[in-house]
Amino acid sequence: MKLTGRILHLVDNAELLSAQLGGEDAALNDTPYVYGVNTDAMISGQACTLGYTPEVLGPYFLENFRDAVAKDNVRNGGFQVVVGGHAYGSGSSREVAVVAHQGAGIELVIADSFQRIFQENMVYGGMPFTTDRTVVNRLESGEDVDLTAFFADLPPFFRAVAEEGGLMSYGTKLLAGEITPTYATERDARPLNVVEKLIARKAWRGEGQEDGIASVGPGDQVLARCAFRGMHEYTCGMVMALYADEWGDAPVYRPEQVAAFEDHFVLIGHEAVPDFAKNARQAPAMRLTDEMVEACEKNGIRLHGPGRPFPAGVCHRLVVEDYGLPGDIIVLTDSHTPTAGVLNAFAFGVGSTAMAFALRTGLIPVTVPKVVRIDISGKPEGGLTPKDLILHLIGDPYFREEHWRETPTDTCVVEFGGSALAHWNVDELSVLTNMTVEGGLMTGVVEPCAPIVEFLQERRGVDTTDALVHADEGASYARVIKVDLSEVPLTVATPGDSRNRAPLSAHEDVKVDNVVIASCTGGSLADLRAAADVLRGQALAEGVRLTVTPSSTDVAKQAEAEGILDMMRTMGAVVTPPGCGSCIGNGPGIPLPGETTASTTNRNFARRMGAPGPVYLVSPAVAAASAVTGHLADPRNL
Repeated sequence: MKLTGRILHLVDNAELLSAQLGGEDAALNDTPYVYGVNTDAMISGQACTLGYTPEVLGPYFLENFRDAVAKDNVRNGGFQVVVGGHAYGSGSSREVAVVAHQGAGIELVIADSFQRIFQENMVYGGMPFTTDRTVVNRLESGEDVDLTAFFADLPPFFRAVAEEGGLMSYGTKLLAGEITPTYATERDARPLNVVEKLIARKAWRGEGQEDGIASVGPGDQVLARCAFRGMHEYTCGMVMALYADEWGDAPVYRPEQVAAFEDHFVLIGHEAVPDFAKNARQAPAMRLTDEMVEACEKNGIRLHGPGRPFPAGVCHRLVVEDYGLPGDIIVLTDSHTPTAGVLNAFAFGVGSTAMAFALRTGLIPVTVPKVVRIDISGKPEGGLTPKDLILHLIGDPYFREEHWRETPTDTCVVEFGGSALAHWNVDELSVLTNMTVEGGLMTGVVEPCAPIVEFLQERRGVDTTDALVHADEGASYARVIKVDLSEVPLTVATPGDSRNRAPLSAHEDVKVDNVVIASCTGGSLADLRAAADVLRGQALAEGVRLTVTPSSTDVAKQAEAEGILDMMRTMGAVVTPPGCGSCIGNGPGIPLPGETTASTTNRNFARRMGAPGPVYLVSPAVAAASAVTGHLADPRNL
């Protein structure tokens, strides 16, 4: 590639960004680059409703980024290369973030480090990238840079996929028996932690051979046998278009282990949704929904949603309720798939290409992560919840600044263990695994504990005691962090990033206008009960809006039976059917102009909830107390 266009530097200075977009070669000097340019910033949830092709998404690349980029600025600016800082591509698994780069004319991405899902999506979708910043100087000096040379820096599996022209063509050769593992399948046994054991047991050995190898270690790349695979409206159309382009009408591998979920758009038409959001999103969102329904009917894929054959709810909650089991490998086209790691499973989000590959082959590529063990002791007193704990953990510099990272393709997982797990149920513990991705991690997994066995016995009538996957004695970890719950304060995440941790006590003067109790981290029965305990007998503060969204049909039924939802309606809350809603800007609870939001959701990127305005992430009890007082509040003070 020769530089015939321009280079866009994503520096943390809106004036310098604007100058570049205005055609100036701004003097960047030592201006820092933006840390963690996230996928919501690359392509908004609203733009994602429009489709998934480069032509459709290109104009919206980086729209509203740092309030300096307008629609079509990048494409019309003639930019050919984009340069970012560390943790480029954090956030969602949406592969359309890569597609938006391509549609805007970007041919090369240079950054100090990349987040795991985004990096995989670049490899599988054929977007060249590098962490070598000297390439900028080489291009500017007129050198014709061989982009295929960057393949040499990739691990063996990534390199093999890149050399085959992408993951789909690689999958076709694999199905034809022309591919053998890029990794050694004959290995010596060694003590394995939970994650390594989960991966090793499911590793593909080659055509006609039984799955499983003796060991894996950090940095290995293997193909692993999936159990459950899932999609939702934002992604299903793209997944099945990729699938059809490569394999036509070929059958899906084990379709009984596949489901699609109508959850991200089901609340967009609700009467409480602001007109500006409804008018912009509803019509294109319904077109994507129709694509998903058609694809499910054609391919024999079970469909969850209102009026569909299977119950409605947020996909992550439903996987925990109905599908995941200890020892499984679980993938969905959504970054919050780690929710199911609460079941002692290896669950992680993937892009559309990886899902299409998994649907046909039953396999998913896995870069074996480093594993950090979090050993939790003590009792959760003073209203402390898993939401407080995970916000406290991912805001620690070790995770926030990715001190675990040594190479650009490193990944990291948290293994949660310790005596304190017994104090929380699966609803509550799932918040820990769900939000690991907000700390730049691949996923989280809960070690065997009584709450897992009890949940699956009560929910599905199965005894999974013998199926639980334990770490071997002597297993190694990148780090072991001991946490005493008595030392963890009630915690919030301040606006802009879930890793912006702060003690609640430092922000109790923050006025709140909009309170949201919802999502895969805040809409479980345990969450609604915790909020109800605070709200009961109280009244909403004047001018405060409260939105409550149960996370599944069963959660809604039980909360109705307990009188929780009726009590919330009586005090003036908007109580919706199950769905994702305002978490992604598609339902009641979207901030109105000038509002500050307290939300139990898991992500507070700028405009993530569908409109500008500061968003603080809090526990359900703190959200409820804030709705009563009109400011961020400790429920113990009511």
